[in-house]
Amino acid sequence: MSESDARDGGGEAVTTEKRSGPVPLRRNRGFQLLWTGSAFSTLGLETADMAFPLLVLAVTRSPAAAGIAGAVQMTTALVLGLPAGELADRFDRRALLLVVESLRAVAIGSIVLAQVTHHLVLVHLLAVALVMGAMRPLSATARMLLLRSVVPPEQLTAALTREEVRISGASLAGPPLGGMLFALGRVVPFLVTTLTFLVSISCVSLMRPQAGADKTFKADKADKAGQMHPDASSAVRRMLSGTVVMWRNPLLRRTTLFTAVMNAASAPVVLIVVVQLQHQGISSGLIGVATAGLALGGLAGAALVTRLHRLSPATLMLGQAGSVAVLLCLLGLSLGPWWAAAVLFLLMLGVPAMRVLVDIVMFRQVPDEQRGRVVAAVMTLWGLGAAAGTLLAGVLLDFMSPLAILIAIAAALGIVFCLGLASRAFRAMAWPTEAAASDH
Repeated sequence: MSESDARDGGGEAVTTEKRSGPVPLRRNRGFQLLWTGSAFSTLGLETADMAFPLLVLAVTRSPAAAGIAGAVQMTTALVLGLPAGELADRFDRRALLLVVESLRAVAIGSIVLAQVTHHLVLVHLLAVALVMGAMRPLSATARMLLLRSVVPPEQLTAALTREEVRISGASLAGPPLGGMLFALGRVVPFLVTTLTFLVSISCVSLMRPQAGADKTFKADKADKAGQMHPDASSAVRRMLSGTVVMWRNPLLRRTTLFTAVMNAASAPVVLIVVVQLQHQGISSGLIGVATAGLALGGLAGAALVTRLHRLSPATLMLGQAGSVAVLLCLLGLSLGPWWAAAVLFLLMLGVPAMRVLVDIVMFRQVPDEQRGRVVAAVMTLWGLGAAAGTLLAGVLLDFMSPLAILIAIAAALGIVFCLGLASRAFRAMAWPTEAAASDH
């Protein structure tokens, strides 16, 4: 701190903060605004994700068109994952999030306007899917980095746990809300989603920039000033630098690869369960109840994050792999929707702790000026794993029973478990300290 800061009372403020500790999250205005806006935005997204394919089917009467719209959104999100990290590291993250939420509001609001004026067509819906897919990685990366700017290091785990509550809560409430609102009228869920984005915009607008938060952007401007002839290859290298940083950090590499494998194994579970329950003649309503076990498990798992993080990273990850392998075998038993709901609930209990583990490793091992690229690299890898797992399971369901596929996935996780257990370096992993990523 400079002498002028001390004369202005800065030294007294720091002394008081050290004596009294950081402001509790419930009284942290920046965190509460960010969390509230994120909660509304995520709920709106989950609501729209349920209503969007229903709207495409209503407009086109073509399941293929609904599939194309979903593929457009997923593919766009994957393709723009790495560029999202580049943008988050080069521009003001708060301003970037405001742009993202504004574009989302315009895109979803255009559906409302087109439906009301009877001009809604498939091309319009595909364009909206393209915009929504492009905004997903930008929003996720910017929000994650903004969280770190409003929460002190010692409260990071608690803040990330509340983020897991937000995600699980929206996953539980959004789909049934989307279906219910669509039953009231085609335009209703999209009107509600537009309003949730407007609430998010208001919350982000009220956030105050943190002192020194623009140092990364100033440094980046200076870096750009020294590059008189930037080319495409340098832009590609910057986008890929997050992957390089992730790979060169042993702890981050192991946790990312392990969670990517877990994501690939768990992503197709809902599809497999739906097919399995349909073979048992279960109604669509009860199938929805069964799959809600995932969201309930995520909510319950968020309460276990602190307890599970008392374990070492290796113990946590190996325990998750082993328990999921056993639960997948149990899920293959055709014992009805309530059995499936219970097993899915148990499957999700460890997932929030795993996600927070990776978040903490990224925040504590990666310097701020590189975090956006690394976050984007990790999320892209997770997305590729989920897409590959779902695609492979979908193909195999045409030739194999759900039970056989679940046992095959469990066997693959068993191999991963044994490899991790046999690796001395993997077993020796410890929780990282904050010093590795301290800001300078």
